[in-house]
Formats: sequence, structure tokens, C-alpha cells
Amino acid sequence: MSVHLFAATTSQGKLRDFRTAALTHSVRIDPLPGLDGIPVPEEDGDTFAQNATLKAVYYSRHAPGQMVLADDSGLEVDALSGAPGVRSARFAADAGLIDSPDANDNTDVWNNMVLLQRMAGIPAPQRTARYRCVLVVARDGQPLHTAEGSVEGLILEAPRGTGGFGYDPLFFLPELDSTMAEIDLETKHSLSHRGRAFAALLRQMSL
Repeated sequence: MSVHLFAATTSQGKLRDFRTAALTHSVRIDPLPGLDGIPVPEEDGDTFAQNATLKAVYYSRHAPGQMVLADDSGLEVDALSGAPGVRSARFAADAGLIDSPDANDNTDVWNNMVLLQRMAGIPAPQRTARYRCVLVVARDGQPLHTAEGSVEGLILEAPRGTGGFGYDPLFFLPELDSTMAEIDLETKHSLSHRGRAFAALLRQMSL
């Protein structure tokens, strides 16, 4: 059975992640048509699940009859009491840094910089963290499926690797002796929070 999901995200990194995870299944993933023209809802949930559900329900109302996929994901650092958590994409903005409109999007760079500043002086054994992702599929304003995935790692003192996005250059996987930014896409999606959440979602959908 072929399934068509519309992803409610403008992030090319997330779209790439979803499409790579879907390659071995009969799933087609496309960005939600007209997404750029839809007002962005306020993500005011306290958890990834609340925000993912909010987005999936909201955007599904703009695509009648279609299954819309939304995610909320981020980094939880134990030494920072779980921060940045649901504020992962806005960590630098929360610290007062605003991206320049006439420059390339430096959000990831600044988020990583703020994280390194907050982690300064914390010894390696205490730099434990995890990526967490919650996926929700909704149709016509009703949530249909919810799935979660996570992966454990450590926060390095300096970035490594040029792949991935977000905090990937700082997120170290001891079992692979690599950061998320140093591994190939297929390996990443076999163990990443987003890949694991997507696999759990497909199991729920019996795909």
C-alpha cells in the first residue's frame, strides 16, 4: 500500500531526513503545498508531543482529506536541566541573538555557540544529552498517529563534521566515535531520533 504524507515543515534538513527514512517503505513525503503562505501557529506547548500535535492538527486543516505529518524535536542536555528542549531551534534567539536579514541563516551556528558557552567547564562525563523527536500525523484537524524516538550522546567542546544540521556537529555518538555531522545519511537515519520516530510511526500505520 502506497502512502502519501505531507510534511508541515520548511526545513530542508528535516525533509531530507524524512525522505531518507521513507526510502525503504512505500511512503511518499512532500512538503505541504502553499506552506509558505500559511500563518505559522504559536508553538506554546511545554513538551515536544504538545507542539507536534498542535502543528499537525493546525496544518491538516489547510489540506482537507490529506494526511499531514508534523514533528517537534530537539536537544535535551542533562547538565542544563533538559535545556534547550522545546526551545532548541530558538536557543540563540532566547539568548538575545537575532539573525541578520542580509546574511545566510546562521541560526544553527549561533545555537551551537550558545550551547558551548552554557557548557563551558562541564567535564566530559557530565556532558550527556539526547536528541528527542515526536511525530504526529493528522487529517482534517484530528490526530491519527503519534510516535517518538530518541538517541543518547555527549556534547563535545568543539564542533566536528560538516554534515547534518542543528546541533549535529556537537552531538557525539560514543559507539561510532563520530558526531551526527560525521556519519552518512543512511547510518544517521538508522539510529537518529527522527529515524527511530519515523520507524515507530510506520509500525503504527502497519507499513
